Amino acid sequence: MNRTISEQNKEIISKEYKALFQDIKNRILSSQLKAAITVNIEMITLYWEIGSKVYLKQKSDGWGFKTIEKLAKDLKSAFPNMKGFSFRNLKYMVYFAKAYPDFKIRQQPVAQIPWGHNILLLQKFETIEDRLWYANKTIENGWSRNSLLHWVDSNLHKCEGKAINNFQNTLISPQSDLANQTLKDPYLFDFLTLRDEYDEQELESGLLDHIQKFLLELGAGFSFVGRQVHLEVGNQDFYIDLLFYHYKLRCFIVVELKATDFKPEFAGKINFYLSAVDDMMKHKDDKPTIGLLLCKGKNKVVAEYALRDINKPIGISQYETAIIESLPDELKKSLPSIEEIEQELEDKKI
Repeated sequence: MNRTISEQNKEIISKEYKALFQDIKNRILSSQLKAAITVNIEMITLYWEIGSKVYLKQKSDGWGFKTIEKLAKDLKSAFPNMKGFSFRNLKYMVYFAKAYPDFKIRQQPVAQIPWGHNILLLQKFETIEDRLWYANKTIENGWSRNSLLHWVDSNLHKCEGKAINNFQNTLISPQSDLANQTLKDPYLFDFLTLRDEYDEQELESGLLDHIQKFLLELGAGFSFVGRQVHLEVGNQDFYIDLLFYHYKLRCFIVVELKATDFKPEFAGKINFYLSAVDDMMKHKDDKPTIGLLLCKGKNKVVAEYALRDINKPIGISQYETAIIESLPDELKKSLPSIEEIEQELEDKKI
């Protein structure tokens, strides 16, 4: 049965309304975000100004912690409904002002991140350069304080862009620069506990058992597609260890796990996988697929030679895990066997 003109008009109005609602909703969210950033900048600026004034008094008049303690009590009395003027926080304001002297604070990335993030950076780094690096990364990726702490403890500023790769020769700028910044070396899989002689299957299973931590360590933009992804090439079966899609790079990323140090033949195999994924899975709007070889270790010179004449984008990084060392033979002999433990449990049941 054909729809009436009235029904068609209602559908058109409904679609137009949904579009209007979504547009207004996005504008409100954008306005709220801008307002939140503005409020944060004003607060950080205020904290810096308070810290500067107190610091100048400390230098000129010899103010000590007792005066700061009195100031905290008086401010709390004057503004009972406002938080942030505790003795501890006032000390951080002074540290903050000392850390950024003669600083146009409103124009700096530290003014756009929460106060708790700034305290963390003050605690962790002595140089302005390191603090600003992480402040910019926080703004870029929207890191929570826990995420920032993770990356600080992982020394991301020393690892990012350190993977050996051939991106400058195989990708067009700015894709090559973004790909280089996306990969790092080393990757820290300290959430894994493996035997000293683990294999690739055990490594893969361990990473997927902790997929959230694994994705966090890989960084923003990675979306898990699958493990042991099947490819049929020339009537033969092949399996990719792990396949991801990266939303910022707009491409698939093939990850191959190795329980040994890097060997040149690894590059040839992953190059083959990249060709297959580009041919069979890549959408016409996707960027070229990137390969990431995660190895137990690597020789830099060997890795660079292996990538020199390959025309597919590949990065090579090593990873670190927590290892359970094998028990000494003497200790093994003194421990009960599985059979003895099971028998003991059965006896207790009786």
